Amino acid sequence: MFDLKGIIAVDSYYGNTMRIAEAFAEQIRSEGHEVKLINLHEKVEIPSGGDFILVGSPTRMARMTRRAKKFVRKLDISVWEGKPIAAFDTKSPLPTDPKELEEAKKWIVDGAGPKLQRMIKERGLNPYPEVLRYTVTNVKGPLADGSIEAAKKQAHDFIASMKR
Repeated sequence: MFDLKGIIAVDSYYGNTMRIAEAFAEQIRSEGHEVKLINLHEKVEIPSGGDFILVGSPTRMARMTRRAKKFVRKLDISVWEGKPIAAFDTKSPLPTDPKELEEAKKWIVDGAGPKLQRMIKERGLNPYPEVLRYTVTNVKGPLADGSIEAAKKQAHDFIASMKR
């Protein structure tokens, strides 16, 4: 069996981003791997080892949360260099009205996930090439239909990428 050990670190305000993290954890465990879920709202000890990290934040005002940012900043490069680190986020849906869409692109398109991914890369770490993004139906949620299933599939794909 191919046993991996990893971390899912998540900041969540209304519970939507946490639900995605829990779906990741459920899928990864179902495939025989060990994963620790870290709630960044609690006092966090920065992990000192493992095979992978998934780190997530809701998109708030086009940004990642300060807790998610702090977590990535504190990762020990000597421990995590070369190991895959995937960024994920939750975001509002894009509006359908063309005028609203242009304004919304500033707030949503380049949100928490893409910014986390860039930060991971800028620190000299190994970002997973795909940002894992999930839509909430309004500011407080709920998640869009199919989000949990999509998260499980993406968690499977992420783990499978390490076996290649």
